[in-house]
Amino acid sequence: MAALVAASAASAVEFLLLAAVPAFFFFFFFFGSGGWKRRQVLLPPVVGTIFHQFLNLQRLHDYHTELSRLHKNYRLLSPFGRQLYTADPAVVEHILKTNFNNYGKGLYNYINLRDLFGDGIFAVDGDKWRHQRKLASFNFSTKSLRDFSGSIFKNSASDLARILSAYANSNEQFDMQELLMKSTMDSTFKIAFGFELDCMGGSNQDGVEFAKAFDKANEFTLLRYVNVFWRITRLLGVGSEAALKQNLKVIDEFVYKVMDIRFKEIANAHQEKGDDILSKFLEEIKHPQTTMDTRYLRDIILNFVIAGKDTTAGSLAWFFYLICKDPSVQEKIHREVKRVVLLETKECTDFVEFSRNINDESLNNLHYLHASLTETLRLFPVVPLENKVCFSDDILPGGYNVSKGDIVFFQPYAMGRMEYLWGEDAESFRPERWLDDEGIFQPESPFKFVAFQAGPRICLGREFAYRQMKTFAAVLLYFFQFKLSDEEKVVRYKTMTTLQIDQGLYLQASSR
Repeated sequence: MAALVAASAASAVEFLLLAAVPAFFFFFFFFGSGGWKRRQVLLPPVVGTIFHQFLNLQRLHDYHTELSRLHKNYRLLSPFGRQLYTADPAVVEHILKTNFNNYGKGLYNYINLRDLFGDGIFAVDGDKWRHQRKLASFNFSTKSLRDFSGSIFKNSASDLARILSAYANSNEQFDMQELLMKSTMDSTFKIAFGFELDCMGGSNQDGVEFAKAFDKANEFTLLRYVNVFWRITRLLGVGSEAALKQNLKVIDEFVYKVMDIRFKEIANAHQEKGDDILSKFLEEIKHPQTTMDTRYLRDIILNFVIAGKDTTAGSLAWFFYLICKDPSVQEKIHREVKRVVLLETKECTDFVEFSRNINDESLNNLHYLHASLTETLRLFPVVPLENKVCFSDDILPGGYNVSKGDIVFFQPYAMGRMEYLWGEDAESFRPERWLDDEGIFQPESPFKFVAFQAGPRICLGREFAYRQMKTFAAVLLYFFQFKLSDEEKVVRYKTMTTLQIDQGLYLQASSR
């Protein structure tokens, strides 16, 4: 967060302009942009302005949670169009499923995201979205990718266990989030590009710099949603926009270099067809009716990396934080892993040997672990705040009017903390809420638990992410016990497009 605030310092100059023209903004908000006309329709209550978001930047999602406790639907006033916020599952279902074709990324999101996401699946609508969705749906369903990714997950988990073993033997603390970020970046990049990044070992310095730039670009992209003057800082080449441009240069140079290496390897007559996603998409390009330039291919693959890396690393970091706060959950998971993976017939002291015992059947039977990870995602969803742009006038459940161009935000973070959805213990970490009397995992409505979106845009990589998280958690919790290195430290999140722990997660491990 320090880097984000420092980089956006120049942007603060623009915000000071607000102090000089309060009368203008007051007039604009209440009387401008068709204000008199809009008084004739039913709208959610106004609870603040988008500038309050900037003032609450470091606690943005808790700010919205507080507002959501007062109003399921509300508005923040903006000089750039109407913005509605919801924590109502009925509204979420309406925009994500019932009236899906009327809501999408729109130009608002595309402009904010395009420098990092390009024309990838997370930034586009229409034909490009349908094309990538079809490609991704096919590839995620293939046995070859499932086997390839499963092997990489197990190898990465074993490698991480070896590193943690050294920390356990020396009784040193370590940043679990950093280790998870490096490990999942390595595994996701290998699956995406078929290329060894080695962030964990640090042997590839260009890869290490790419990973750093990748995270920074994520932070600065989020800032565009709360700094309405980002276009000015971009034009001036200062602040967060200057930093974003520099980090994007590092990302693109490295990605295009890797793609060039892989193109040459794949073109080699002696090179077997790879199981990585890039290889599969290159096969698609060979189809005579397919056109896909290098930039578009970069966008498609990089969007997969963004989704895969941040989903698993960030979620696992929060998972380990929560089970350190409640050691009884650690023990329950350890016992379940031992029973399901090893069938309680033997002990295992070798990381690689243990990981080889993990298969799809055992992963599917780890119900308590699955519930614990899902409970983590309820409280700390990967993407805590999402939005859709309205394409034509509509009426939401509850009778609220939405006009063409309005932005409707739905809030996985806030919704996971609403007592009217989850009961009086909504803010408590309790995996058992996801289990029936037989200990079998029971899913909730995807419009109530929105961590993976819902409707036609529901995350295709959901099971992919669960397999990776469960593999890592099973290996690590079979061999180690974990505790926070500082029980008194308050853990907070970074405000960025994905939810990560600010300043790392420092743990200590002991071998079982």
